[in-house]
Amino acid sequence: MPTRITYAQLRSLGVSRARIDAAVAGGALIRVRRGTYVAGGCPADFLAAIRHGGRLDCLSLLVAMGVFVVGTSALHVQMDYGTTRVPVRRDGVLRHWRCTTASRDALAAPLVEALAQACRCQQPRAAIATLDSAWHQRLVDEADIAEVFRLLPQRFGILRAHLDRRAESGIETLVRLMLAAQGWRVEVQVTITGVGRVDLVVDGWLIIECDSARHHGGWDEGRRDRRRDLQAARQGYVTLRPIAEDVLHRPDEVLTAIRDAVAHRTALLADARRPAVASR
Repeated sequence: MPTRITYAQLRSLGVSRARIDAAVAGGALIRVRRGTYVAGGCPADFLAAIRHGGRLDCLSLLVAMGVFVVGTSALHVQMDYGTTRVPVRRDGVLRHWRCTTASRDALAAPLVEALAQACRCQQPRAAIATLDSAWHQRLVDEADIAEVFRLLPQRFGILRAHLDRRAESGIETLVRLMLAAQGWRVEVQVTITGVGRVDLVVDGWLIIECDSARHHGGWDEGRRDRRRDLQAARQGYVTLRPIAEDVLHRPDEVLTAIRDAVAHRTALLADARRPAVASR
């Protein structure tokens, strides 16, 4: 993570004012606030956070780290109590005032703190997806997850039982939670002979693969997926592939389609079990 350095620290290291000015002019250093600098090439969101008097935090930091979140239009900034000379807050900036364990020169809040804040700034299902994502990527471990919930009010504890580090994407988590809320039996990351590992299996027969452009963007991947679907069909599975855009923005349509598929199969099975009526 990038860090800040002050003019006084540079001078104490023997760097002359002329060299500091030359480094700024050449882009090796960026002056972000009076007497405060960061290395050239520092990402824009980190620069914006320090220029607002704080550190990159919450959803903004998690996006920069590749963690799944829902909704990232605002810049989230962690602010220390007692911070002075704070700029006027602009639209699109959310300031989170709290105590922190971050060092004074850090440009980002600690990850555990950012995750806890993200639970406050998102809906419950999105918060679970964010925690799953960070845990699956091994950015945090079980002890860190426990610390996240220690930092949150007790009412958030109900989310803990719904976490599953096996989820390979935030979209997969959202779909899993959607399906489980219907009372269906949902298995995660199931290996099927001849098919390989699939994201979700509902009630033992319906495969749900959670596709996104990021992970399924090329025809090579599409061709492989279609061949996997054929192998699954030979074994009696039905495969649905809702896209991330629909899961995020049209969840009711996705759920209705899955519910209809389940209802149709249930009706077919009921018809198959019904005794045939002998004709006269």
